[in-house]
Amino acid sequence: MTNQNKLWGRLTLPSEENFYNETLEMLDKLKADAIRDSDGTKLPDEIKDIEDVDIYTTYFTVRDINDFAEKNLDEAIRLYLSSEFKTATSESLEIDLLEDYYDEQIKIDYKSDYKKYWEVRDRTTGKVVDINDWTLDKDKVIIKTIPFHDYSVSFLAFGIWDPTQMYNYITNDWKDVPHHIPMDVRGEKTSKYVEEALEKWLIENPKTDIVRFTTFFYHFTLVFNKEAKEKYVDWFGYLHTVSPNALDKFEAQYGYRLSPEVFIDEGYYNSMYRKPSKEFLTYIDFESKFVAERAKRLVDLVHKYNKKAVMFLGDSWIGIEPFGKYFKEIGLDGVVGSVGDGITLRLISDIDTQMKEGRFLPYFFPDTFYEGNDPSIEARDNWIKARRALLRSPLDRIGYGGYLSLAYKFKDFTDYIANIADEYRLIYNKISEKIPKVSAKVAILNSWGEIRRWGSHIVAHGKRFKLAYSYMGLMEALSGMDVDVSFINFDDLKEKDLNEFDVIINAGDAYTAFSGADYFSDSKIIEKLRSYVYNGGGFIGVGDPSAYQKNGKFFQLRDVLGLDVECGFSQGRNKYFTKVEDSHFILEDVIGKIDYGEGKENVYAIDKDTRILDYYNEGVRMATRDYGKGRSFYMAGCPYSFQNTRIIKRAIMYVSHKEDELKKYFAESIYAEVAAFKGLDEYCIINNSNKDIETKVYDKDGNVKDLSLRLGEIKWIKE
Repeated sequence: MTNQNKLWGRLTLPSEENFYNETLEMLDKLKADAIRDSDGTKLPDEIKDIEDVDIYTTYFTVRDINDFAEKNLDEAIRLYLSSEFKTATSESLEIDLLEDYYDEQIKIDYKSDYKKYWEVRDRTTGKVVDINDWTLDKDKVIIKTIPFHDYSVSFLAFGIWDPTQMYNYITNDWKDVPHHIPMDVRGEKTSKYVEEALEKWLIENPKTDIVRFTTFFYHFTLVFNKEAKEKYVDWFGYLHTVSPNALDKFEAQYGYRLSPEVFIDEGYYNSMYRKPSKEFLTYIDFESKFVAERAKRLVDLVHKYNKKAVMFLGDSWIGIEPFGKYFKEIGLDGVVGSVGDGITLRLISDIDTQMKEGRFLPYFFPDTFYEGNDPSIEARDNWIKARRALLRSPLDRIGYGGYLSLAYKFKDFTDYIANIADEYRLIYNKISEKIPKVSAKVAILNSWGEIRRWGSHIVAHGKRFKLAYSYMGLMEALSGMDVDVSFINFDDLKEKDLNEFDVIINAGDAYTAFSGADYFSDSKIIEKLRSYVYNGGGFIGVGDPSAYQKNGKFFQLRDVLGLDVECGFSQGRNKYFTKVEDSHFILEDVIGKIDYGEGKENVYAIDKDTRILDYYNEGVRMATRDYGKGRSFYMAGCPYSFQNTRIIKRAIMYVSHKEDELKKYFAESIYAEVAAFKGLDEYCIINNSNKDIETKVYDKDGNVKDLSLRLGEIKWIKE
């Protein structure tokens, strides 16, 4: 990419046809050094010929190739699906496989041996129905049943419409646009075609500097219902990768066949919230290795023609586990992703690759850029929320997407994003080669660990879900906090020296992958955590930490937390301990009602040594406890807010016995934060709010000064 001086560049803008002079104007105004195309736009040669500007071109590998796809439908993408669960009222039951699937997206796979690859399950007993007790009749399965048991069919289907294009097609009411048929690169003809088509394209597009793969081969799970609405979505889902070819190769490599239930997973489809089975984790590894090998071939082709290869972290990114063990082998020059908040920024910026670029909001689309609306409001909120994370892990580039002709009409908006770009460059120039100073080392403990770094609690990228936001807030708070965050799973827990961490955090609903489910039936895990805290470590639990009903308790670390949950089994046991502390270090900055999100009911203190910080409706909502030389802290839920961020910051310092170090590089106002860096003789204070504030700010030695900051302002202070 173009060499960039300190006052210019590191910014990508979209452009389009018949917009040459305006593009030049916007490049100059925003000091941009790269141009990209967007969905529905193409860059004409006159724009590609602009000097000192790199050209990004979007490239699809296995979609938008219908001339090939229509002749080779046997190699279209397949996926495992489950029928609806149906209850038998007699000794025979008929199940319509496509009862609630969109027939323009899903077609039953009749080409494969359904007796080999399909499965019927009695969902009352959980057992597989004998293969001789069911038959297939077109789109229906007829099952010999036990009356009043419920049943489902796990079947293979072709996905004949790319989910992203389908979403855009329906949302934008496109007409007369061919449906993109996604193809499976495991097919021999498709594999050969994909490589030959890319090489041909590279020869025919000499003015492209950077090929942006969107992404490689397999779409995240997105299936639509009969009304063309989203039926099931999982941004980490692997359903679209499954084919007879993949299943047979897995069996040849590992010596056993994967049951359809490995993917159907009782109808939950291996949601991120499900504790992953050993077989499914093995399949992720198997598929990731395959995708990395095939993606590397394409990246090598791009390099052969002296271009750079970047990938978009979205759409067809499954199998590209950016924190997995095969990602580096692909040889990508960079990644690009959409930044909605601090979590998604860290999801991009923490990836180990040469260049990380974040696409900021809003996209230049008609739903935002219309007369009477002020898109700079969304831009400001997006920037301020992401900036605190950027100070912990800087992006190498930023950019925008959509239709530049729309944004061009909003001068106040383009003035504002020009200021954002300048502020970003200033931050980057100061800190890109510096290491942030940290007040503590924190480990997030869940079933996924590092492979899903910053992916905790995500269902669909950038969307709010009722049972997620109470934990996403914790992750958002940590994304921009002055702490070093690691992600560990329960196998890591057994193997690691936990003393490298000041605090271990376990946060999630009971029986989910994030709380840990039956990992907490393993005595070795409980021993390790108890010993860690007893000997001086800190433990923070949010929601249902260590929850697993067994051995007379729900919180398996009830002694560490000083808390348990009344599940109805011990209502006759009096809960005497309800006194709330008059004050506490953790609560010193609380200025209003604490938001616990969905919260938790019926949490109670087990004895007088539990210090209750908040009690409501006969339940503990916040507490802390000494345990040996260590400490624990509990919070019933943690949506993102300035106040909750400060509570978590203080809790980290408290349980790690660092209260005396809090007011170093510290702002008293909960709306402000301080960031400092090793080897840099200045530090910054950021106002994370949309209002002017005044605050006391402490330097590295605890010396204090008064500062005023305008809404969203950042100030740099010499040491």
